Amino acid sequence: MDEIGTRKQEVRRDLLAVRAAMADDEVTQAAEELSRHVLELPELAGAATVAAYVSVGREPGTEPLLAALRERGVRVLLPVLLPDDDLDWAAYEGADRLVEADHGRIRLFQPAGERLGVEAVTQAQAVVLPGLAVDRRGVRMGRGGGSYDRALARLAASGANPALIALLYAHEVVGELPEEPHDCPVHAAVTPQGTHRFPQ
Repeated sequence: MDEIGTRKQEVRRDLLAVRAAMADDEVTQAAEELSRHVLELPELAGAATVAAYVSVGREPGTEPLLAALRERGVRVLLPVLLPDDDLDWAAYEGADRLVEADHGRIRLFQPAGERLGVEAVTQAQAVVLPGLAVDRRGVRMGRGGGSYDRALARLAASGANPALIALLYAHEVVGELPEEPHDCPVHAAVTPQGTHRFPQ
């Protein structure tokens, strides 16, 4: 592994340790605040389709946000992890239509409905992304699987230009992260305390 890869591993380890120490009520409260801030974003005001994700474990919670978007009449696309770690997509039809999927290293909740294909994300006007940190330039660090790197590259190749919004905890907006050429900057990071925007 090269020097940047090693540094990324170290940063991920430290950030995940902080998340693991969070209390249940802290995570629940953060999810409510995150939903409120995301729903106030002008980028979502007229969005007909939003790509998002189902949070797991100590990730910043998305359950209130998904429910609120669906109540607004927004078409919400959720990722379905493929065996090669790429992302297919399916429409969110409610929490009761999510199924648990065991991918070995991680257990996810995915939509039970029709698969729409890897290109479906290009239909979204906004993409709500998981992440472990974002720096002052908008550089996002994920878990290292590369799934969202592929989806973001697909968006760029298609000419689609949705708002890219990462959900984080406040301490995960940092000064500078190790960066690789494939890292795609986000437009904003939303934390329970508010929204951070980044120059593109």
